[in-house]
Amino acid sequence: MTKNKSSDAEKTITPGADTLLTHGANTPSDFYGFVNPPVVHASTVLFPNVKSMGDGSQKYTYGRRGTPTSDALESAISKLEGAAGTKLATSGLNAIALALLSCLKAGDHVLIADTCYGPTREFADNLLPRYGISVSYFDPMVGAEIADQFLDTTKAVFLESPGSLTMELIDLDPVIAAAKAKGAKVLMDNTWATPLHYQPLKHGVDYSIHAATKYIVGHSDVMIGTVAANAKSYPDLEKTHGWLGLHVAPDDIYLALRGLRTLSVRLERHERNALAVAQWLQERPQVDDVLYPALPGSKSHNLWKSCFTGASGLFTFAFGPDVTNAQRTLFLDRLELFGLGFSWGGFESLAIPVNLKDIRTASNNHPQGRLMVRLHVGLEDPQDLIADLQNGFAAAFEG
Repeated sequence: MTKNKSSDAEKTITPGADTLLTHGANTPSDFYGFVNPPVVHASTVLFPNVKSMGDGSQKYTYGRRGTPTSDALESAISKLEGAAGTKLATSGLNAIALALLSCLKAGDHVLIADTCYGPTREFADNLLPRYGISVSYFDPMVGAEIADQFLDTTKAVFLESPGSLTMELIDLDPVIAAAKAKGAKVLMDNTWATPLHYQPLKHGVDYSIHAATKYIVGHSDVMIGTVAANAKSYPDLEKTHGWLGLHVAPDDIYLALRGLRTLSVRLERHERNALAVAQWLQERPQVDDVLYPALPGSKSHNLWKSCFTGASGLFTFAFGPDVTNAQRTLFLDRLELFGLGFSWGGFESLAIPVNLKDIRTASNNHPQGRLMVRLHVGLEDPQDLIADLQNGFAAAFEG
């Protein structure tokens, strides 16, 4: 095998985030000099003798328990997150379930931010109670007063900030501090910010969760999730992952690794394009509010600046009170570049109507009674995206 130019002991560069994205999972000296790790398709792994089958001396024992391919992505995510370890899941929702099951048992109670991803709520409401775990939701604006909502059995607090529909931000530090004071684990869905713009574990969060399907993959062609944990929580995560028999296909892992390389440059374009579109929307007379924390002058802008180092391309806007659902439908159906589709984080722009009925139970901070549209702003020319939106407004309000 080829040798590195210098040994680990001789290395003097402490890499930044962009360098970690480029080199974080590369060990060419382990693979004959090839810069990308191999795509290992494996179930059975052979041992040289009976002794090695039981003494733990062999690194790889079975395909489901890890390969050089899965190790590469887990290692890269751990370095970006500052984590003791990372485990892969088959989707973002699967990662959320894995993290929650890693720290909860029968008789426990979990507090969940009212802004959480819809499928997170479905999992929490329908599956956790089957196993004796109770769930309640809290207003994301609660701050340190969340301490009043803890029960003796509260063992975890689940955060999502900003919320992926209404973009509400949680004042994270006091909520995390309150949970720590109560001895509860803190979990955070950090998909919107990615590890580049916020590192939850460095702020006291125990489990950092990503729907890597979105910005990490970045090309709308893979379903995958990641859970990174601190040193205290990683053993439980690793054991639960093994007990559940979770395994991600090696080709999907490889595509996630490939997407990781360009995460930084893509996020820069997503943020730049989203700001251009959001600023244009602010000037539309039919638009009541643009819910994008990175937008100067927005209600959550100062809190966003205090927590995050950047933004992604996902945000929501609210129509004015006189706009009808029929007009919103005409607007959406006229769009050409903005596809009508769920998910986000890919190269392409997307739009969906936001309907909050029956999915908010602890808060009502979103624009009262207003119709909303969520946009994911992709990598297209922003002026083309604005022209597309202009056509939508013309169809809805000038026809």
